[in-house]
Amino acid sequence: MSSTDPNLGLSYGWTLGESGWGAAMDANLKRLGATVGLSVKDRDLTTPPASPANGERYLVPAAATGVWAGKTHQIAVRIGGVWEFHAPQTGWLCYIEDEAKLSAYKSTGWSAGIAI
Repeated sequence: MSSTDPNLGLSYGWTLGESGWGAAMDANLKRLGATVGLSVKDRDLTTPPASPANGERYLVPAAATGVWAGKTHQIAVRIGGVWEFHAPQTGWLCYIEDEAKLSAYKSTGWSAGIAI
């Protein structure tokens, strides 16, 4: 029986010999790919891009529409031709590519960031 990591939400703790290579492990690997070394294209697009490439990531702003609606502050990542969403944790850092800024997530949302 697996447990859930409180920081990244990853499943762990399978019994020795138990196969964890099912849906839970796929979800773990997708989450790691979406959040580790976090860099996003943009954070102020309210409409998802029309033809994003797999692997593209965005921070979802307030007032987002379409499949991004209701996902404020989450990380939207395109995987397998669909959007997946990951809620950030306090203290996560993210490089905002179009602004050339590093932003930190806090209880009120993503910081304005610092230019780097």
